[in-house]
Amino acid sequence: MKLILLGAPGAGKGTQAERLCKVLDIPTISTGNILRAAVKNGTPTGLKAKAFMDAGKLVPDEVIIGIITERLEEADCRNGYILDGVPRTIAQAEALEKAGIEFDAVVSIEISDETIMERMSGRRVCESCGASYHLVAVPPKQEGVCDSCGGKLVQRKDDAPETVKARLEVYHKETEPLKDFYAHRGLLRSVENQPSVEETSQAILHVLGR
Repeated sequence: MKLILLGAPGAGKGTQAERLCKVLDIPTISTGNILRAAVKNGTPTGLKAKAFMDAGKLVPDEVIIGIITERLEEADCRNGYILDGVPRTIAQAEALEKAGIEFDAVVSIEISDETIMERMSGRRVCESCGASYHLVAVPPKQEGVCDSCGGKLVQRKDDAPETVKARLEVYHKETEPLKDFYAHRGLLRSVENQPSVEETSQAILHVLGR
C-alpha cells in the first residue's frame, strides 16, 4: 500500500506513520530523514542538496523529488511506503505525479488549531537525554525534571505558541490545498483526530479497509 499522510504540524503524523508501518509492514519515508541520509551517503542528488544546505538555502522541489525517487527505488519499498512530510505544496504533488510516483490513498488527520496549540504548548523535552513529556498527557514525576536522567525539561522553540501559530498559517496556506488536489483524484481519506493515539490508528486503518 502506497500512502501519503497529511495533517497540520502537531497532528501526530510521525507517531501514526511509525504505528502504521509496523501494521502494514512498509517503510515510512520521512523527508528530513532521507535528505540527511542522501547527504551522508553522498548520492548524486544528496550532493546537490548539500550544496543548497551549506549555502543556507532551501532545497528546491526538484532535488527533494529526486531524493524521494531514489529512496522509493530501494527494495524495502517494493510492497508500498508511507510518505510523511512530502508533498507540502501543490507544486510538489504535481512533481511527484510527473515522476510517475503513484499512491493508493492520501490520509488527512483532521484536528483543530486550538487542540494543536494546547498539545504543542504542553510539550517539554529533556535537554540532556531528549526524553519527551507533556504537562497534561505525560507529565514528569517532578515538575521541570526528567524522570530518566534528572535533566532539565525545556520547551523547544518549535513548540512555543508564536512558532506553532506561524507554522499553522503556513500549513493552511501551502499544504491544506492538497486535500482538494487529492480529493479530485479520488484518493483522499479524512480521519478525525481521536482521544487517543491508538484510536486514531484504528480510525486510519478503518478508512484504508484494514
